[in-house]
Amino acid sequence: MSSASGLGYAGVAGHWDEMALPSGELRPHWRRLMSAVTGLGRDEALRRWRQAERLIRENGVTYNVYGDPLGMDRPWQLDPLPLLIPIGEWSAIEAAVTQRATLLDRMLADLYGAQRLLREGHLPAELVFADAGFLRPCHGLAVPNDVRLHLYAADLARSPDGQWWVLADRTQAPSGAGYALENRVVTTRVLPEVFGGFHVPRLAGWFQTMRDSLSALAAGRTDSPRIVLLTPGPYNETYFEHAYLARYLGVTLVEGADLAVRGERVHLKTLDGLLPVDVILRRQDDRWCDPLELFGESALGVPGLVQAVRAGHVAVANALGSGLVDTPGVMAFLPGLCRRLLAEELRMPSVATWWCGQQRELAYVENHFDGLVLKNTFRSSAPDVVFGAHLAGDERTAFLARLRADPHRWVAQEQVALSTVPAAASEGPAPRHLVLRVFAVASNGSWSVMPGGLTRVSASADDLVVSSQRGGASKDTWVLADAPVPVVSLMDRVQAPIDVSRAGFALTSRVADNLLWLGRTAERVEAGVRLFRSALGRLAEEPLRPADATLPDAVELLARRYRLDAHEEEAPLAERIVAAIFDRERPDSLSSAAHQLHHLAWLVRDRISTDAWRILGRFEERFEEPAGLHPALRVNAALDRLDGALLLLSAFTGLVMEGMTRALGWTFLDIGRRLERAIQMVELLLYGLVEPGPREWRRLENVLQVADSVMTYRSRYQTSLQAPLVLDLLLRDEANPRSVSFQLAHLERHFEPLDKAPRAAVTRLLASVRRAPLDELAALDDGGRRVALEALLMQLRRDVPAIFAALSHAYLSHAVSKRQTPGPRGKARA
Repeated sequence: MSSASGLGYAGVAGHWDEMALPSGELRPHWRRLMSAVTGLGRDEALRRWRQAERLIRENGVTYNVYGDPLGMDRPWQLDPLPLLIPIGEWSAIEAAVTQRATLLDRMLADLYGAQRLLREGHLPAELVFADAGFLRPCHGLAVPNDVRLHLYAADLARSPDGQWWVLADRTQAPSGAGYALENRVVTTRVLPEVFGGFHVPRLAGWFQTMRDSLSALAAGRTDSPRIVLLTPGPYNETYFEHAYLARYLGVTLVEGADLAVRGERVHLKTLDGLLPVDVILRRQDDRWCDPLELFGESALGVPGLVQAVRAGHVAVANALGSGLVDTPGVMAFLPGLCRRLLAEELRMPSVATWWCGQQRELAYVENHFDGLVLKNTFRSSAPDVVFGAHLAGDERTAFLARLRADPHRWVAQEQVALSTVPAAASEGPAPRHLVLRVFAVASNGSWSVMPGGLTRVSASADDLVVSSQRGGASKDTWVLADAPVPVVSLMDRVQAPIDVSRAGFALTSRVADNLLWLGRTAERVEAGVRLFRSALGRLAEEPLRPADATLPDAVELLARRYRLDAHEEEAPLAERIVAAIFDRERPDSLSSAAHQLHHLAWLVRDRISTDAWRILGRFEERFEEPAGLHPALRVNAALDRLDGALLLLSAFTGLVMEGMTRALGWTFLDIGRRLERAIQMVELLLYGLVEPGPREWRRLENVLQVADSVMTYRSRYQTSLQAPLVLDLLLRDEANPRSVSFQLAHLERHFEPLDKAPRAAVTRLLASVRRAPLDELAALDDGGRRVALEALLMQLRRDVPAIFAALSHAYLSHAVSKRQTPGPRGKARA
């Protein structure tokens, strides 16, 4: 394949095309890729594109778009066709990015130090002192090795003549490196033979350098420094990346409330006590990091963090205040600043920029308004982008008046005709405009540039705005080396011998709380699935049951447990039961519970395996009701969904419970499971056996089925169904993993090493269950009720949740998940 026309591909006139020459011929480095892709055939290519979407969804790769209908669960958009860059061209990009990172770090050192650039007039003071991003408490703040910029990213674009330009600098808390890594993982999964045909440098080596650089920041502690990644929380748009990087780098993911400053030192608040923190990799804007000295309204920061940094007891990457130099207004002065600080010309120019706070520049902007894009001077301001060509008449006049009234607030930039790159589509490759984000990490006095980057593309060929918030997609970026490249992994280095350690992740109260509720919710959902499945199974056995017939015991049990009006006549009973399964709007539906389980797993995304996460994603899908079914088939379809959901939930429980190290995290997860299973079993016995009904054998059989204990009972007693025997199995048998006593005995063992756990309360409850005579519990009074059983179950119903409350008060009272702000406040800009 040597021509774009043979692919049905045509670039956009007036824009450089990454794949095709102006003649229509493919650029040499693209020919092998497109030949391999077209060789797959249309059906196979579409199958692989769908596979990429499935992998993204199963891996839980998301990018949260505020106000988007898909909300927190919006999948990351990946186009499987990579961007190709020859090694010679990449070398020039790498040198330019290294120079620019060095320049911006030198600027930060001066602006937070001697401020010679301001005194000598190389940079207007208005661009510094009027910016909320200039953190005055950080002036004169000493940082390790005098380096303030540890991670840097540059957004690059190519103009119609093929020249790369810098559109924006990212020095605050640059995002995207984790997404670039995930893009690589997925792309190589769906195009393994294609990737193997190129010499593409791996990305793991760059992340290895990043981890080494963070470790080197630790003051006076070179052996296993404690590094944490500070996130604004799960409502942040790039929270997936925060959890992904924390897990990949082997650092602890924390929120501000997980940290505390004591004696000018930052500590991680864990169930084992306060643990000192050496390095903070922050992924939230610096203003939000300390409500005492930086921004008093922040509920996301760590009070006293600035003082801990000032005392030299903790390092922050990037340093507090680093966002000052990524403002668009600074870009207009970078050529002169580069000559002043580095005695060099900029290797890669910025997009043409005019700061309107200067009279000559303001006049130029007014005279060339139609070809410019106007933005806020400071990123700390609310985003406000105006395309001059889009304004006419009164709107144009009104905006120009605003501009003249407050010119210092505005920066104008040339609107770049972004280059195009092929994107996969059902009808063949289609052009999309691109922006390339390149990443660099400070290392040993220089910079290491990621051999690749995050390529983002527009939603359509007509849209020149490239933004994930506006529906754009992303691509992997392949740097094409001339020779084979080594395979690198974060785990393949030979280091000096270290002592054996069995320490696990430090467990904060917030994480313990989420794990506890994850265990509880998993058990609650399982109990609901089993109960609904039993009821629907009985209805399926009697499809032609008369309307006035006695309801099956399983349905009565469901109606009691879920407070359904089984005799309501507004809709058929089966339809109301199916609605109680699939209706997400009902807070007590199984669908809502499955969604809550998925959300809780999201909160501890860095603590559970990828396999467990994939299972939960498929589990939630089981509660999307099949569309277009005949009403007579809805019960059977719901039964199929419940059967599959139960298998997936069992797989999830098995993976989590058997795959986690038996540390405090596992303990709290299992405590949640045992508490909830005890509560659910008590409720089942209370609704199922206190009032036996006329056909007690059927009621006993239903209870055993919901309790997943039919096989155990039959192996002991054959088909003889008797209430005392069922009560022994489900209430007192400590060998039955479904019994109440089994749960209490496990809780007693879990609480033994937890000095503040309510172990005595569990011991008392267990003793009361053990000594309760079965004959008395099974006996009926004159009114046909088992009053002794009811009294015991009501005691358990009251006291088991009280155990949970006491445990929460002792260990989790300062878990502050409710302080998370569901919006863009405190977010690190993408």
